[in-house]
Amino acid sequence: MVVRKHISFGALLILLAALAAAPLFAVFVQTFFRDGSFSLDTFLATLQHGRVLSTMRHSFLLGLYVIAATTCIALPLALIRTKTRLAKHDWLDLVFTIPFMTPPYIGSMGWILFMQNNGYYEQLFATAAPSSFFSIAGMVFIMSMHLYPFLYLMLKNALVRMNGSFQDAALVYGTNPISNWIRVVLPLLLSSYVMAALLIFIKTLAEFGTPATFGKRIGYPVFTTEIHQYLSRWPVDIPAATSLSFVLLGVCMAVWYMQSLVSQKFAYGIHSGKSSMQTRQVESWPITVSAYVFTGVILLLSIGIPYFSIVATSLLDVRGDGLSWSNLTFGHYVELFSFQSSGYHAFMNSVGFAFAAASIASLLGFFTALYVKNASSKRQKLIDLTSLLPNIVPGIVFVVGLILFWNASWLPATVYNTKWMPILTYIVLFLPYSVQYTKAALSQLDQSIDHANSIYGPTAASILVRVWLPLLAQGVLAGWIMTFIISMRELVGSLLILPPSVQTGATFIYSQFEQGNVSLGMAMAVVTVLMTVVFLYVVEWLQRKALVKQHG
Repeated sequence: MVVRKHISFGALLILLAALAAAPLFAVFVQTFFRDGSFSLDTFLATLQHGRVLSTMRHSFLLGLYVIAATTCIALPLALIRTKTRLAKHDWLDLVFTIPFMTPPYIGSMGWILFMQNNGYYEQLFATAAPSSFFSIAGMVFIMSMHLYPFLYLMLKNALVRMNGSFQDAALVYGTNPISNWIRVVLPLLLSSYVMAALLIFIKTLAEFGTPATFGKRIGYPVFTTEIHQYLSRWPVDIPAATSLSFVLLGVCMAVWYMQSLVSQKFAYGIHSGKSSMQTRQVESWPITVSAYVFTGVILLLSIGIPYFSIVATSLLDVRGDGLSWSNLTFGHYVELFSFQSSGYHAFMNSVGFAFAAASIASLLGFFTALYVKNASSKRQKLIDLTSLLPNIVPGIVFVVGLILFWNASWLPATVYNTKWMPILTYIVLFLPYSVQYTKAALSQLDQSIDHANSIYGPTAASILVRVWLPLLAQGVLAGWIMTFIISMRELVGSLLILPPSVQTGATFIYSQFEQGNVSLGMAMAVVTVLMTVVFLYVVEWLQRKALVKQHG
């Protein structure tokens, strides 16, 4: 492989280690070393603190509640999309991904605006919204509406791939349809369900947006908000923040290990090329009506209401005057894009940071993917694991580590407190997207290309530019787009590492919401979401184009 001839294993490993491994090492040192000696005192003292124990209990309970709620939503949807007339509407899968791709803090703000006192619920129905919404149940509901697409897609794909012969055998030898489902289909789904549920548990523990907006209102601190508090309020308590980060990291690594055990032990061959379950659809009209109603309600709750609140708020001239045609204006959008406004500078900062981070991450991901390829050797596996660490470790743990590492006094030069710090943070957090998309494009190429390059390639540099770059361009571009849109809306890292007086789109939305100037913040949120939807469509189009090309 040409990359291995020009980039040594050591150089690539040092580069990736400086980006991904060094921050985690900094967290470890800060947690367990005092005056050059190993010590558990600070760590144990933090764990014995009553507030920390309460935070841990909150986080674990929230994770379990969200798993239960997403299961109640995702499992019926997966069955509906494979067993009813809705199975032929493939466009629904793209619609179901919108809540998952919407920044959680924006969805949470939409629900707060709808259910709060004098909110849209009260204005539309002329009655007060249930006050019980602002509770742990409401928080679980909001987070479930964001995360259910992840579990839904896993279950639906498992059902689609399931071999029809299992159902045929159950029909012949089984007792009744319900018993067949319980004894045949559900056990086959167990592996996919457990893997997805554990990932949802990790995502819930690592989530910052909803706990920071909704959780703060109901007094429900979790891991991420407590770490943020320790680092942002005076006096700053770095040992407590790193200790809590280490606990969060340990829990997530343990869950990842359990997930890998489950995937190895309970993986079944459920596809053999024969008929699939989706060919047998239930045509009963009560089931069909129920399927349409259930799907419509889920779309209304996960997309309709939060997006209605966001768009309506961005268009209100005076919020106190409520919803009316005479009270609508585009003035907030005009103000947002006025050259001298703080919103415009925040938006352009986001574009600049995201563009630089996506470009550098794509270049690094391109070389990393070419080196790793199918990860057959130990060196390739080590590079692959190092590049994917940000996918395993919660983002806020990485952010804490980046602050500690790049703020160290022994560094001869640092990017800390400069505009390069958010760019570096975005590169570290989202490098796995660039690597994975490029690896996916690389896996579609035939090995004979490598052999032809060895025989006919004039120089290694020429092969790199004239062969690999054009062939992998779609994967590199898809990784660039994903890195760009996620960087544009990143919140927790931006809140902690931005230099003084510098804002991004995400911190602008957050600060405007906190300060009460909600309409201007929601105008920025609408622009951010529109950009996400457009870029997602481009990624989807690129993937469809690649699939068509692959199958001739």
